[in-house]
Amino acid sequence: MWQDFFLGFVRIHILHHAGAEGIYGAGIIRELARHGYHLSPGTVYPALHGLEKAGYLYWEERLVDGRLRKYYFLTPQGMELLAEARTKIRELVREVLDDDQ
Repeated sequence: MWQDFFLGFVRIHILHHAGAEGIYGAGIIRELARHGYHLSPGTVYPALHGLEKAGYLYWEERLVDGRLRKYYFLTPQGMELLAEARTKIRELVREVLDDDQ
């Protein structure tokens, strides 16, 4: 069960960063490590490909240091999903962290 929650958090992070500046696989692995998620490429790349297949991400190739790198960005559908997720996250955080209950 924990893995289902964990992967949901990872997908939200991916959407957030793809919307903010665009991401590539190794870069998002490093970014997620800063947040305590120690992920292998075998976890991150299927998540990126699944989000792309679902229509939430698209990619562009960019030349970086003489090599082509896939950068992922949000599609309009991905922007809508992220906006809805942010609303749900705010509501959940208020409810779960409310000390008055």
